[in-house]
Amino acid sequence: MSDINRRHLIGAGLAAPALLSIGSRADAASAADPFTLGVASGEPVPDGMVLWTRLAPRPLEGDGGMPPIAVPVRWEIAQDARFANIVRHGQAIADPDWGHSVHVEVGGLRPDRRYWYRFISGGVVSPVGRTRTAPLPGAPVDRLRIVFSSCQKYEAGYYAAWRHAVADDPDLIFFLGDYIYEAAPADGGVRRHLNPEPFDVPGYRVRYATYKLDPLLQGAHAAAPWVVTWDDHEVANDYADDLDEHNGDRAAFLRRRAAAYKVYWEHMPLRRSARPVGPSARLYRTLDWGRLAQFQIVDDRQWRSGHPCQPPELLAQHRDYKTLVTDCAERHDPARTILGAEQEAWLGEALGATRARWNLLTQQTLMTSYARIDPAHPDQGPQYWSVDSWGGYPAARERILRRWRDARTPNPLVLSGDIHSFAATDMADPDAPERLLASEFVGGSITSLFHDAVFKQSTMLNPGFRFAENEVRGYGLAELRPTHATIDFRGLRDARDPNSPISSIARFAVEAGKAGLSIA
Repeated sequence: MSDINRRHLIGAGLAAPALLSIGSRADAASAADPFTLGVASGEPVPDGMVLWTRLAPRPLEGDGGMPPIAVPVRWEIAQDARFANIVRHGQAIADPDWGHSVHVEVGGLRPDRRYWYRFISGGVVSPVGRTRTAPLPGAPVDRLRIVFSSCQKYEAGYYAAWRHAVADDPDLIFFLGDYIYEAAPADGGVRRHLNPEPFDVPGYRVRYATYKLDPLLQGAHAAAPWVVTWDDHEVANDYADDLDEHNGDRAAFLRRRAAAYKVYWEHMPLRRSARPVGPSARLYRTLDWGRLAQFQIVDDRQWRSGHPCQPPELLAQHRDYKTLVTDCAERHDPARTILGAEQEAWLGEALGATRARWNLLTQQTLMTSYARIDPAHPDQGPQYWSVDSWGGYPAARERILRRWRDARTPNPLVLSGDIHSFAATDMADPDAPERLLASEFVGGSITSLFHDAVFKQSTMLNPGFRFAENEVRGYGLAELRPTHATIDFRGLRDARDPNSPISSIARFAVEAGKAGLSIA
């Protein structure tokens, strides 16, 4: 059977009820196949979306095995998986300066519809992906179903979670950071990173290719539009603005950050407006879903203030920062920001302007105030703060809480990642703690581990926490309706098993017009 005919059969299979094979590449791709990294879509609007692929016949090479020339790539979008009714098509250019990635910003489609898409290059047809458009602004919407998660360290487990996420048939998939992990290969996991720790463009490209060659991850990208933001591991662990965790040379780190941001954009279904310029890129934006929902997607890494409560000699001596600290006045300084002044002002305007039924702050790290007990002295109560999350920026958190309150932002919720755990919390008015303002849901991790013997014990001693689980991997499944929202935490039996079953480990509901979650 020819490669092209095989791909058409893959596409035809999308029309079947079973969605688990969408865009999957279970067989090893030949050297002549430019679509080894699959296809993806994202950023849906009422008349279109972004379609993505990257030409890489030898994906584990820094240039993907492509010559240093621009290559034309045809794209097609259809109303059916067999492409009997192609409604839009065109030609894009895969530019070698951007890793021969393709980002097609499609327009002219009908709102609130599913579509299928594919690419063609050098006579080879890509796998078929399924995507959709958003509803019209202000349109009534009865239901929106989303998957959200983060933290998919390649070495820590397999991607069984993505198989189940596809089966849950979401309208959108939100990935909230740590798409890759940048560390050097390590033993002890179920598989190993395939290249040394990356510091430059070729190194990051190979690291992304390592992840994107996984057929279950490819299948999830091809099943629904993705909406993404980054956290730290897309660049380097626990970085803050221009400082890495080692308090190293700032100029050298910015060069690394520029390479990492460039390669992130090359591998994500993002618009041209998010394409980086050197070590800077704008990822914050809103995504509207008719009258039902608005997502405010933010970047809490690029412009954050440095870690507080640090011994001054650590910076001067280029020594690792302290991740857990006791409280200090600096932590509460109102000048400190996790979003940066410009992004925080943008968010404040968005929270005041939105009239969507649900407003979801879609971001990376635990927002609810959380203090950790000392395992050696559990009787002393919580006394340590993680300063790599919103715990290092309480004044910035309180500004957002007050903005929700003062702007009367309808039904705010927070979707979060980073901590390799599931958590459900209620967040209170900082000026009137008896009044709830919003609920936060941390959607677990796809594979990344967090063996902390005192995590659950600590959360029970922190106001607002209603659920916490750090030994189960998985994702959040949320369904928004005009009257209520439901959130289901989906947990794998064992993320080290590529065929692991999954189950619901907790369910929650939030009633529209009434802040605070209930356990369903």
